[in-house]
Amino acid sequence: MTTLQSIWFVLVGVLLLGYTLLDGFDLGVGSLYLFTKDPKERERMIYSIGPFWDSNQVWLLTGGGAIFAAFPMVYATVFSGFYLALMLVLFALIFRAVSLEFQHQLESPGWRKWWDIGFGIGSLLPSILFGVAMGNILRGVPLDAKANFIGDFFGLLNPYSLVLGLLSCSMFALHGATFLYAQTDGALKEKTRRWARTVWMGLVLFYIIGTVWSFMATPRLFSNFFDMPLLFILPLTVIAGLVYLPVALGKGKPITPFVASSLTIAGLWGTIGASLFPYIVPASNDLSNSLTVFNASSSERTLTVMLILALIGLPIVLTYTGYIYRTFLKSNKGVAVKGGNSSKSFSNM
Repeated sequence: MTTLQSIWFVLVGVLLLGYTLLDGFDLGVGSLYLFTKDPKERERMIYSIGPFWDSNQVWLLTGGGAIFAAFPMVYATVFSGFYLALMLVLFALIFRAVSLEFQHQLESPGWRKWWDIGFGIGSLLPSILFGVAMGNILRGVPLDAKANFIGDFFGLLNPYSLVLGLLSCSMFALHGATFLYAQTDGALKEKTRRWARTVWMGLVLFYIIGTVWSFMATPRLFSNFFDMPLLFILPLTVIAGLVYLPVALGKGKPITPFVASSLTIAGLWGTIGASLFPYIVPASNDLSNSLTVFNASSSERTLTVMLILALIGLPIVLTYTGYIYRTFLKSNKGVAVKGGNSSKSFSNM
C-alpha cells in the first residue's frame, strides 16, 4: 500500500508537469501578448497557439481528477480552502477562451482592443496564481485536527507565495517566448529573443530568492535532499536548464531554447515533489495536522484499479498528443510566420 500511494504521488506530479509544459507555453504567449501593440504580431502570436490551447487544458482537468480519485482529502481541503483563488483562475481561463473566440466577431478596433486585453489578463492571472498556490503548499497552510483549512483568502497572499507567483509567471512567460521563438520568423522572432532574455533574468532572480527564502523559513523542504543526496540532481537540472537557455538563444537554433525551458520546468516540478514528500498539504500551525501521501489516499483497491487504467490510458494519450503536435506544428508554422485570416474563429480551425 505504501508503494502504491507513493506511485500515485508521482503520477499526479507527472500530470501536473504535463499541464505546465503544454498549457504553460500558451499561457506564456498570452502574457507576452500584452507587450506588443502591433496587430499583425498579435495575430501571429495567437495563431502560433491556435491548434493547441484548448486541448492543453485537458491536462489540468486530468490532474484535478487524479487528485480527487487518489487523494480525496487533499482535493476537499485544497478546493475548499483555496476556493476564491481557484474561482479567479477558472474565471480567467474562461474569459481567455471567450476572448479568443469573440475578438474577431466584429470589425471594430474598440471591440478587438478589449478582447485583446481580456486574453492577456486571462493568461497572466493564472500564471501568477498557480505559483501563489504552490507557494502556500510549500510553506504550509493552517489546518485544524480534521485537516480543514482555517485560514482566509488574504492570508494566502503572503510575501513568500507572491514571490513564487512571480517565479511561476516568469517561468510561463519564458516558456511562451521560447515557443514563439521556434514558431515565428523575422522581426517577431528577434522580439521574442529579447523577451526570452528579459524574463530569463527575472526567473533566475526569483528562483534564487525563493530558494534562499525557503531554506531560511522552511528548512524541512530540504531534509529529503540531505537524507538522499541523489535528489540534488533535480535542482541541478533546473540550474542546467537556466544556464543553457541563453546559450541556446545565442546559437540561433529554433527548438533548443524551448527544450532548455522544458528541462527547467521538469527540474522545478521534481524539486517541488522531492521537497514536499511525504506531505501533500503541510499544516503551518501544527505539522501533525498535515495531509500526507499515507493518511489522505483512497483505498488500496481504488488506487490499484486506477493504476491499471492509467498504465493503459496514459501511453495512448501521450502517443496521440505527440502525433497531434507533430502534425500541427508543421502545418501551423507557416500560418504563424505569415499571419492568418483575422476573421477566422478558432472553433473552425
